[in-house]
Amino acid sequence: MIFVFTKKAASLKTVFPKNTEFTSLALSKHSPSTSDITYIDISGLTSAEIKKTLIQAKKSCNNSPWGIIDPKGSVKDCASLFFEGASDYLGPAFLKGSKGIDVKRLKETLQWRRALAGTTVSSDDDKSVSAAGGFLNSGVKLPPASTFPGWKKMQAGKSMPFYLLFCSLQGKTALESRLGEKVLAQIHKRFISLLVSNFKGSEGLLWMDSGKDCLILLPPRAKSVEISIKACMKMIVGAPLYVLETLGLSIPANFVFALHYGTISYKPPGRTGTVVSDAVYSIFHLGAKKSEPGRLTISGALPDVSIPKSCQDLFASHGEYEGRKIWHTKKFNYAKAWF
Repeated sequence: MIFVFTKKAASLKTVFPKNTEFTSLALSKHSPSTSDITYIDISGLTSAEIKKTLIQAKKSCNNSPWGIIDPKGSVKDCASLFFEGASDYLGPAFLKGSKGIDVKRLKETLQWRRALAGTTVSSDDDKSVSAAGGFLNSGVKLPPASTFPGWKKMQAGKSMPFYLLFCSLQGKTALESRLGEKVLAQIHKRFISLLVSNFKGSEGLLWMDSGKDCLILLPPRAKSVEISIKACMKMIVGAPLYVLETLGLSIPANFVFALHYGTISYKPPGRTGTVVSDAVYSIFHLGAKKSEPGRLTISGALPDVSIPKSCQDLFASHGEYEGRKIWHTKKFNYAKAWF
């Protein structure tokens, strides 16, 4: 059964199947079964009321999938809803342009919830993995937090492990051929500014910049990589808005991210031309040859604590590359064809 909590049932009846039950009762009295799907309309709610609604949704729908209906686009960071436990989001673009929710979307919503609960599910042609966690099993341990002194105190030539994050912007066809070098150079500058802004909380350092892609160096700390992974997902989910509004790009494109871990001999930004490191070679190979637009790819060389449990169900196995297991994040489907 599909339940929709709303005060505006008339405007939503064309969106949902005929067997949907529309109600304006208190969400706190809702007790769905594991096979039920609940949607909550947040139109007209204040930020504080939306926050309370999300807390109640997690309580009432603890064992079943739930989604948010957001006709006015009140939620600016859609990815945050999935981190809270949501299985679907129906925003303004979907509600205005969609013919309605089909069986395929409902199945994917159920699968997403089952993955979050620890049931094994598949994504595209990827091999399935358990959302219960522990899929890295690399045996690699992070060094003590005191190992990293901070970027200002990092000495040139000092060898120590870091997370290496490859970042790129790609389109269906090469952006150079569609935009030209001068326009692409301006787009890239905006892309770099966007990265610096979004990864500021992770203490990420823009380390290498080729003019087409770049490498961010992250401290060997679990919190830094957790913040970075969530920043990647935020950018991937919000790609249509970022690409159009922030980058000023009028053609479809999405972000490419790849994450690796290894020891390097540190050199400050601008002086990295002499850096020789297997870790640097590996991350550029992984990012340029195996990663895909709209996904974050991770290397099996990551320390076991790298992926927080709240994010592990986002990943699906993608075989091996250069002797290491790799994983992709699952693809997000946009309300309208974007990429």
